[in-house]
Order: sequence, then C-alpha cells, then structure tokens
Amino acid sequence: MSTSFELAASIREDLGKSATRRLRKQDMVPAIIYGAGAQPVSIMLAHNQLMHSTENEAFFSHILSIDVAGKKEKVIIKALQRHPAKPVLMHADFLRVDMKEKLKVHVPIHFVGGDVAPGSKQGGVITHDLVDVEVECLPKDLPEYLEIDISELEIGDSLHLTDIKLPEGLSIVALAQGEAHDVQIVAIQINRASLEDEEELEGAEGAEESEESEESGDSAEEDAGE
Repeated sequence: MSTSFELAASIREDLGKSATRRLRKQDMVPAIIYGAGAQPVSIMLAHNQLMHSTENEAFFSHILSIDVAGKKEKVIIKALQRHPAKPVLMHADFLRVDMKEKLKVHVPIHFVGGDVAPGSKQGGVITHDLVDVEVECLPKDLPEYLEIDISELEIGDSLHLTDIKLPEGLSIVALAQGEAHDVQIVAIQINRASLEDEEELEGAEGAEESEESEESGDSAEEDAGE
C-alpha cells in the first residue's frame, strides 16, 4: 500500500458530556482505541487533522498509525460519527490491529471500463448496487480497493460478488454465509427514459401519419364528389 496515514493523539483524562463539549469547542475530536486484548484508551485528536485524513477514500481501508503520547498504535477505523447538519466529526472508534490475526474491513470497489462497455455504448445505464465490500484477511494483505472490470458487459448483463477477482489471502465475508448472499454488484440496464421518449416519438409519428392518411382520404372523397 503506497498511502500511509499517521495521526497524533493525546490521552483524555477528563471524561463525561461536559468535558466532551469543551473538547469539541477546542476543535478536538473525542475518540477511543480498543481491541487486541488490551484496555480501551480514550483519546482526542485535532479535528482538522482527522477531517483531512477522512477526505481520502483510502483512509477507511488502511492500517493507520496513531501516536498516543509517544506510543504508536496500529489501528483501523471502525466507526466515525458525523454531525447530522454540519461538516463536523463528532467521535471516532479505532480498533487495534494484531498483525497475526485476520480482520474484517470494508474495502471500496472501483469500477473500470464502463465507458467502453458495449451496453454503455448502446445507451444502457450502469447501476452500482455496491460501492464497497467487507473482506477478511491478515493486515498485510489488506488492499486499498478492489477493481472490477465491466468493459465487456452488454445490456442486461450483471456481475455478482463471486465475479470479483480477489488477491491472494482475501475472502469476502458475505460469501461465507452461503450462495444466497452472492448479491449483484453492478449491471447495465435499458435506459427506460430514452425508451419512453422513443415510444412517444413513434406514437407521435404514427398519429401524424394517420392524420395525413385521413386528410388524403377526405380530399379523394371531395374530388370524387365533384
């Protein structure tokens, strides 16, 4: 993995709702580090530092390094609470990583080849049912993202979880639960809006032809009458 993330944090000594509110007013984010058989540690991080990191998609699928008062912890982010109306991070949960134990992480899916897919060129609409997938692997095997090639899809074609070509050491969590969980991840469908427009156009053209036919018939009757 070419991208790396290092965060600096301090231990929170003062806990509670009032302390948390004061913390946020100081542009700090309360957080917790837990797991790997060690005691949870309450920490705080600079809001701007954390916000900047979360703007990178890779932040959510990487092993992160947090320096807590001089001690570095290897973690992954497990939960991130955002303010419902403001661009503000409210709380973060970090899970310690044991390099010898497998972990479960949601990894982004990158779709490639959509612009050259036959179905796309024929006017089809590409629909993405999933934007990420939960995988299980050792920390050293954790990918930044999974790439899905859709360049050969026709209209009506789709790809499922079992169609993902996984790097060595990875497994998809959902597939371990049985075939029923082999859900669709992407498809190319008929552009129904265009289809409806075509039908309306054909209907209008048919109506015009019918009117022209009626007018011709009326003219013929008039000529015969004369």
